[in-house]
Amino acid sequence: MIRGFLQILGPERGKMFAFLAVVSVYGVLNGLVMLLLVPVTVSLFDGDYAATGRWLALMTAAVLVGAVANYAQAKLAIRMALTTMRLLHHRMGDHMVTLPLGWFTRETVGKVSQIAVKGTVFVGTSGGNLVTPLVVNTVSALTVAVGLFFFDWRIGLVAIIGGALLVVCGRFTSGLVAAAEVRTHDAATEVNNRVIEFARYQPVLRAFGRTGADYEPLGEALETQHRAGGSALWQSVAGLMLNGVAVQAVFSVLIAAGAWIAVSGEVNPVTLVAILGLAARFASPLSQLAELGSAMRLATAELQRITSILQTPALPEPAAPAHAGQPGRVELDGVAFGYGDRNVLSDISFVAEPGTMTALVGPSGSGKSTITKLIARFYDVDAGVVRVGGVDVRDQHTADLMAQLSLVFQDVYLFDDTLWENIRIGRASATDDEIVEAARTAGLLSVVERLPDGWHTRVGEGGSALSGGERQRVSIARALLKNAPIVLFDEATSALDPENEHHVAESIRTLAQGSAVIVIAHKLSTVTAADNIVVLSAAGTVEDQGRHSELMERGGQYAQFWTQRVAAGGWVMAAAD
Repeated sequence: MIRGFLQILGPERGKMFAFLAVVSVYGVLNGLVMLLLVPVTVSLFDGDYAATGRWLALMTAAVLVGAVANYAQAKLAIRMALTTMRLLHHRMGDHMVTLPLGWFTRETVGKVSQIAVKGTVFVGTSGGNLVTPLVVNTVSALTVAVGLFFFDWRIGLVAIIGGALLVVCGRFTSGLVAAAEVRTHDAATEVNNRVIEFARYQPVLRAFGRTGADYEPLGEALETQHRAGGSALWQSVAGLMLNGVAVQAVFSVLIAAGAWIAVSGEVNPVTLVAILGLAARFASPLSQLAELGSAMRLATAELQRITSILQTPALPEPAAPAHAGQPGRVELDGVAFGYGDRNVLSDISFVAEPGTMTALVGPSGSGKSTITKLIARFYDVDAGVVRVGGVDVRDQHTADLMAQLSLVFQDVYLFDDTLWENIRIGRASATDDEIVEAARTAGLLSVVERLPDGWHTRVGEGGSALSGGERQRVSIARALLKNAPIVLFDEATSALDPENEHHVAESIRTLAQGSAVIVIAHKLSTVTAADNIVVLSAAGTVEDQGRHSELMERGGQYAQFWTQRVAAGGWVMAAAD
């Protein structure tokens, strides 16, 4: 757990070391005060009041210094908790912006959300609530065990062995609790994801009569969470009982060892009584440590979840970055890629030149979206090279690469801000006239006119105040405003009304005038307008490529694709250029 704190604190880990040093001093003083009870008791029974006074003076000094140490560690604990909570968000935020975009899946986003809501406060308060009693009780118990050796080595040996057995027992029981906590955390994360899903997609669920009671994924997630919580409760109770029995067993063995030594006449009875009293005090920190075991495991598990994100390898950045020498040019040369054991793309090669439009067509699962993600370096290829601007994407800084790209994907996200600011994200330095012109080209002026506050209307979380087609127009306006030399476009016009479809098609033509546009084509009109059509097979290979007329002449998969799409859509074919 302490290693996890040190990783979060990073350059400010010195605060943790100072805190641990003060807490350790406090623990030693606690143990020393307990040890001083033996000579105080013995000198009182012997009637040596002068010695008693000296021992009491030493004990008082230890108590006073301990009080100061306690105050100091309390202040340091609060400071460390605040520092940890502050740094946790900064460290996670700073690290996540270095991760490949492909890392951000539904599961990982749910994990980050759970940590941000629950883990931050839990970990931040663990410094004072858990680390302090852990260190104090451990150090004081060790101090007492070492001190017992000076009074009687046999009782000291029993204390050391008993303490070691308690540690083993504590690790076993806390391991049970930790395993249960992993299940409860995973169940809570799944419930969190399902609740967000249930709230966000209410229109779809209500359209099909799926109310809360009828939505099985949410019900199953809640039932799984209930079972995991019950299991964790029983394992926690069993662990506490086992730890309690183990502590009492160690104390009983200490008493038995003391009685055996007393019967053999090898120790003064008064000294033995004092030692047994000390043994009783020795059992107290051990009992507290046993009770802390489960909480420690929970805190450690939470820290491991946080550090697992911090330890996720960042997207490799080149030591000597190269700069694009051919702006707007995209080349895939023998590219292969797969998700885990599933191969998606094999030997993909094509070139997209500036001022042209390249259409990607193929059956579902052929890797069209994967190609655009490799160009944007969501992932690194398994083989081959992806070049943007004439340079391998792996040899460019991420910021330099993304400066050359505009992404217009099907899943458009708008921030809960004004329409104006959502467009302005495309280029923060854009002038007002440039923003209006980008919106006009994307067909957004009619949308502005109908909104109650025009440009300054808040569009809601995810753009809930706009339709799907209107959200995509905002995304296109961002791309127009950025004016990047390369545009990756998931056309996704199959579900759009004619007005939105018209604006999207016009925007694609406008973008293709000055940029290399690579579009995942869904409409036949987009396919025929492309300068190069890359036909992908179901196996993730390039079946053929060329202009529409050339591909139709050669026949093959593209001709079959075209015939099926025309038949399915009832299109009237126009003469190809």
